[in-house]
Formats: sequence, C-alpha cells, structure tokens
Amino acid sequence: MDQDYERRLLRQITLQNENTMPCVSEMRRTLTPSNSPMSSPSKHGDRFIPSRAGANWSINFHRINENEKSPSQNRKAKDATSDSGKDGLAYSALLKNELLGAGIEKVQDPQTEDRRLQPSTPEKKSLFTYSLSSKRSSPDDGNEVSPYSLSPVSNKSQKLLRSPRKPTRKISKIPFKVLDAPELQDDFYLNLVDWSSLNVLSVGLGTCVYLWSACTSQGNLVAVGTHKGFVQIWDASAGKKLSTLEGHTARVGALAWNADQLSSGSRDRMILQRDIRTPPVQSERRLQGHRQEVCGLKWSTDHQLLASGGNDNKLLVWNHSSLTPVQQYTEHLAAVKAIAWSPHQHGLLASGGGTADRCIRFWNTLTGQPLQCIDTGSQVCNLAWSKHANELVSVWCAFFI
Repeated sequence: MDQDYERRLLRQITLQNENTMPCVSEMRRTLTPSNSPMSSPSKHGDRFIPSRAGANWSINFHRINENEKSPSQNRKAKDATSDSGKDGLAYSALLKNELLGAGIEKVQDPQTEDRRLQPSTPEKKSLFTYSLSSKRSSPDDGNEVSPYSLSPVSNKSQKLLRSPRKPTRKISKIPFKVLDAPELQDDFYLNLVDWSSLNVLSVGLGTCVYLWSACTSQGNLVAVGTHKGFVQIWDASAGKKLSTLEGHTARVGALAWNADQLSSGSRDRMILQRDIRTPPVQSERRLQGHRQEVCGLKWSTDHQLLASGGNDNKLLVWNHSSLTPVQQYTEHLAAVKAIAWSPHQHGLLASGGGTADRCIRFWNTLTGQPLQCIDTGSQVCNLAWSKHANELVSVWCAFFI
C-alpha cells in the first residue's frame, strides 16, 4: 500500500474519533448526575464466600440430633443431675461459649437448657451474605476476650466458671417409718389417710372409718364421713365425738376444712358447706354442679375458692359466696379425685384424672386457661404441693409415688 495513502487514511480515522467522543461523554453526563444519591457498593475480592456471622450456632448445634436421641442418650440426660453430670454440663457450656459464642453464663439442667435454646426471635433466612454486618461485637459484650484481660476465656465464660453450683437435694427412697394398715380398702374413690398440723395421722380401717378422715388446720378436730351419709366431728385429743351432721343421702367420700367451715361431697352429687359453730340447718349451703359422685374437694390457700372433682370427669371451681360454679373444666377423660392448690403461685390449681385419663393438668384459675398437661401413664390418686419448694408429689395407682 502506498505510504501517502495510508497516512491520509489514518488521519481521517483519527478525525472521526475526535468528533464522536465529545458526544458520548456529553451523553454520559446527561444520564449520570454529578452527585449520585446512592453510595457505591463496597468492593470485595473475587471469591464469593458466604458470611455466617449472623447465624445462631448454639441453637443449630443443639438441634442436630434432638429428634434422634437413643435410649442411651436419654439415660445420660437423666444422669445429668449427678455431680459428674453437672461437670459435663459445665464443660459443654464452656465449649459452646468459646467455639460457638453461645453466651451462657449459668449452668442449667437439660430440660431448662432445651427451653433456653429455643429461638426467641426469628433467625435470619438469608444463607448467602457476602458482606459483614455493620454492628460489630465489642469486648464489653462478653463474646470476645478483652486485650487487657489475663484470662484465656471470654467474659461470659468467666461468669460461667464463677457461678455458684446449686446443691442437689436428695430425697430418700426408703421410708423412715412403716405402719401396718390391715383392712385398708383398695378403692379409688375413698380418701382414707390424712395428716394434721399436730403430726397426727388419720387412717380409715375396717368399720372404724369407712371413707375418709380429715383434720383441721389447727389439728384439734377430725371429720369422718360414713357410708350412711353422716359426717361425724371428733375431738382428736380427747377421743370424743362432738356432733353428727346429716344432710347427705349416700356415702360421704370427700371432706375439706376451711377454718370453722366444713365442706362435704357425697355420692348423692351434692356438696354441703356448714359452719360447725352454728346449728347445721342455719349454716347449710348446698352446691349442685356435678352429675355423679363428688370424688375430691380442696380449698385454696387464701380460703376463697373451692375446687371439686367428680366422677363425671368435671373439675369445678366455686366462690366462697356463690351457689353456682364460677369456672368449669371438662378436659379430663376420667374421674377427677386428686386436687391440689399451689401455695407458691396464686390461682394455680393442679388436678389428676383416673385410669382413662392418666394426666395431671395445671390450671390458671385467675384467667380460666389451661397451662400444662402431663401424661403419667397411670391413674392419679392424689396430689400434694411442697410447702418449702415449688414441687408437686403425685401418687399413681396407690402403688407408686
């Protein structure tokens, strides 16, 4: 090619490029404002590695095999109440703090730890996050080791190691006293044993006491219900019968004291409330709500509410001044005989069902709502709350406690 021709061709191409570039740059200036309101994204490397900083690894790690526990693992969970088991729980909590950032400050039992590890807020659903969150943890949060600390573990782990260990309360499995009880009737509907505040135990044996004997809170009087529908009031210290109350037409199987007032439940489906200081006719109040035999009676600790259980599978709550039940619970599938009011929480009521029900149910009588249901695997014959601890003792089938 001729060199002159080549130079003229290159000069022409260069002029064309110079004429078109200002148009392109001007067009870009019109499309893109000089001060953009949006900030440019931060630049990262060329490798897309997801960030797991927002994941709750303490919950994820705990839920790996929560539904696939073998019997041996269940036995290990039961053994966690021993000293060696608690040491293992403390060591496990320490590892979770250091490796997973769980932030555990106190060693809990396995049941409490399961409830604690339930997520209280919804977890972040995005699995692939390619940038760190703007909120960074500081050493004051307890998740990181302060550069000025001489301890090799985090602040939360230090609190965990300094937390006092709760001593295990041991309950003896061997009775300290065994009493002979000949002719003790094996009947689910009978209440034959009661203990007064003066350490006096009452038991119905043979023909002496047919159904049930109960002591007042003062421990001076004993009420006895008979098969013929009478209620006898006895002086426990003198061994003398004070009075005989009539009004029932069938056996009296449930009695409950409320100061000087006595409530009695019978197979005639009636509940009678009487003041033993006045004549029976003047102070008698009849409560009708059950369709079958009244199996259990229990006054609340504040002496304002009366709970009654019947063979009609109903649990009724009566007010001190009303003749009709203020609350009615029908969730039980069998007779309700075991009733107990909690002395630690106002309005908390526990009830146990018979063979077809086998459940202990807890009720909030302040709101009328059920709280919890526990399947015991057998009929519940009796319930008793501890006065010193928030614990409940249940008797199953009259053979197991």
